[in-house]
Amino acid sequence: MPRFTVHIRDEWLAVPCRDTTNTIRWLGHEALKRYIKNKPDNGGITAVKDTRFVVRRCQGLGLLDADDTIEDVLEDNDFVELEPGDVRVHFTHFLLQFSNVLYCQLLCNTHLPVQYLSLDGCSLTSTDLVNLGRGLYKMKLTPEAEKRVVQARDLLDTIVKENKVVYGITTGFGKFARTVIPVSKLKELQENLVRSHSAGVGNPLSPERTRMLLALRINVLAKGYSGISLETLHAMIQAFNASCLSFVPEKGTVGASGDLAPLSHLALGLMGEGKMWSPKSGWADAKYVLEAHGLKPISLRPKEGLALINGTQMITSLGAEAVERAQAIARQADIIAALTLEVQKGTTKAFDSDIHRLRPHPGQIEVALRFRSLLDSDHHPSQIAESHRFCDRVQDAYTMRCCPQVHGIANDTIQFVQNIINTEINSATDNPMVFAERGETISGGNFHGEYPAKALDFLAIAVHELASISERRIERLCNPSLSELPAFLVNEGGLNSGFMIAHCTAAALVSENKVLCHPSSVDSLSTSAATEDHVSMGGWAARKALRVIEHVEQVSYIVAC
Repeated sequence: MPRFTVHIRDEWLAVPCRDTTNTIRWLGHEALKRYIKNKPDNGGITAVKDTRFVVRRCQGLGLLDADDTIEDVLEDNDFVELEPGDVRVHFTHFLLQFSNVLYCQLLCNTHLPVQYLSLDGCSLTSTDLVNLGRGLYKMKLTPEAEKRVVQARDLLDTIVKENKVVYGITTGFGKFARTVIPVSKLKELQENLVRSHSAGVGNPLSPERTRMLLALRINVLAKGYSGISLETLHAMIQAFNASCLSFVPEKGTVGASGDLAPLSHLALGLMGEGKMWSPKSGWADAKYVLEAHGLKPISLRPKEGLALINGTQMITSLGAEAVERAQAIARQADIIAALTLEVQKGTTKAFDSDIHRLRPHPGQIEVALRFRSLLDSDHHPSQIAESHRFCDRVQDAYTMRCCPQVHGIANDTIQFVQNIINTEINSATDNPMVFAERGETISGGNFHGEYPAKALDFLAIAVHELASISERRIERLCNPSLSELPAFLVNEGGLNSGFMIAHCTAAALVSENKVLCHPSSVDSLSTSAATEDHVSMGGWAARKALRVIEHVEQVSYIVAC
């Protein structure tokens, strides 16, 4: 029998429908009847048939006509939202929601992915991870990864059968590590761990970033050192491929013991609890979203809760996006700076290869090469350069002459950070680690986020400098005393203000970045009753690195205009 899930205020209601020739109005009345049964005051609804309401799809928020038949506009297991009241009351709210949902759907579901990326836990790159986040690929495990996962799980099952005392498997966590848990309560132990640790706050990660987080956790589990069962890992992959994405708040991790809060929220949705998002359902209760895609909630076995939440995947997935965007803006910054030098009639002599050979930093050499490729040469002569070839200017201001030195260290830092992020992407960051080949589990500290935290603090500082030097070049372009150009690059100055306030915007963004570049990883607060007495604060390092990069992008766009 067809069934539809209807969202009314704070509740989700399943409404069976024997006859799909019934109208949307009928569906609304049936949902309202079920809704008022659960409310002592009938939810403020006095008479179902007299209640006016708006019905729309959860996917895309398309409004449904009350007189349309169900079979014409809905499919079995579709999600719809019903709001009691006049359509005019909800129209503005609808427009605001529509713009947000449309963005998410364009981001995550414009093209249904048909290509598969095989995960082995060893070879994923930051570029791959960003592409998975964009929905360009589905995923599957390699046979080798599946074999390692099965071997590690077999060892854990043996430990449980033999009643051995092992941290996180048959004991409590953190301060409760010495509390032994009876076998009959091991499943409850793992479920309680995920529920209690789902304590994050703030806005949810975007669908793109949640996909990256889920993909990265799957890749780490595929290494075969966490003790996850193959059944649970396959269930996670199915959820990823269907874009069933948990509600993951962006704040709450201190970056050791791993990103516990965000990863717990990620696991909670997979358990069928909390909220989830999919292109088909929008935001809804996780159990309904999974059911709508033919998926079942995962059922945790011993250690699986810990395997799902212990690691640096929040820091690292955001760091992967940051480093990919940083690479792109660094290349653009070289092009924009070269154009600025050209229009200000600067000299190319400062980019001579012999100069940079004497100070052979890779980034500096690379940037100088780009400038030589872009600017006046025998192969690509420039009319602007020819117009001032015999002028008496010997050298340019630092903001133009020293671009290879300033941009160069940004490029070298981006490469350094990318190497660390790519290593972290393919690292086992669980605790305890399960060594099937040795037949034992070992507690360690691979969950500590200091590596990506420090690297992302470095990244923010280095990439910020691209905006700092760009803002000074905007000043040179807009200030007629520093160039031969009209004030603020506009004719009829006074009548028109030109780029006057665009420069102010750039200055404001650069100033914000100066505060955001303060390293978060220099801070540490002891947590978990002093058992976790040094932490990385890597979650904030990753989020503010992304904000710094966004500001650098915006400043660069102002210069490019």
